[in-house]
Amino acid sequence: MSAAASHPDASPLGKAVAYAEHYAPELLFPIARQGKRDEIGIAPGALPFIGEDLWTAFELSWLGPRGKPEVALAHFRVPADSPNIVESKSFKLYLNAFNQTTVASVAELEATLARDLSAAAGAPVTAQVEPLSGRPRRAIGYPEGVLLDTLDIEVDRYTPDPGLLRADASQPEVEETLYSHLLKSNCLVTGQPDWGMVVIRYRGAPIDREALLRYIISFRRHNEFHEQCVERIFTDVLRQCRPTELCVWARYTRRGGLDINPCRRTAGLSAPALLAEVRQ
Repeated sequence: MSAAASHPDASPLGKAVAYAEHYAPELLFPIARQGKRDEIGIAPGALPFIGEDLWTAFELSWLGPRGKPEVALAHFRVPADSPNIVESKSFKLYLNAFNQTTVASVAELEATLARDLSAAAGAPVTAQVEPLSGRPRRAIGYPEGVLLDTLDIEVDRYTPDPGLLRADASQPEVEETLYSHLLKSNCLVTGQPDWGMVVIRYRGAPIDREALLRYIISFRRHNEFHEQCVERIFTDVLRQCRPTELCVWARYTRRGGLDINPCRRTAGLSAPALLAEVRQ
């Protein structure tokens, strides 16, 4: 399989495709991260954040050694410093290619998934498979913070405008978590809507909450992949509000049996709790 990153327009998105029934790692379609990072002023090798993209797969099945199907949830971690993302439709097609593939064990499947995804991403990816026979549980909850969505504001901008953001440097520093369910953007290629919850945890001058909510809503007509939206939000908040510590993560509703949950944070902050959003 070639892991050379390709342009999004060459991906399977928006195209009629035939589903493969047998293992086909060549279906994975890598897209270079740097092109979109150039747009927001992130130079190669100078990431202002650490983090990962957390994927959950809800449609994974394969055949056991005696031909009996197995079904499972799967979780993947793609590091933010990997050179490529994996386009989500190609990921879906790749996972479905296991449907008529015989796999000796869960451990073998995890090793195969990790190897193929690491090759596509260009960095080590972890894979965890949880067969439904083991009764896996998902933790669903809400962030411990302030919900912005009840603010009574007037909105008239629906493309990203970092100029909306501001913080009051004359006030004492705060540590707080702010979140919204009103994040909506569109697929970069197809224009189909993507829905998510975004969470901003920071330490620094108080961020204007109404301004932040307007900024989040301003993504409503914006075309960009999930990972790229979160990096844009992170860099805009960092530059406009100048917090000393910042973590931005989003939990997007699933499409094609996959949800994508990017997290970007400064090195001093821990990763968020792995709580699924109620719509996931």
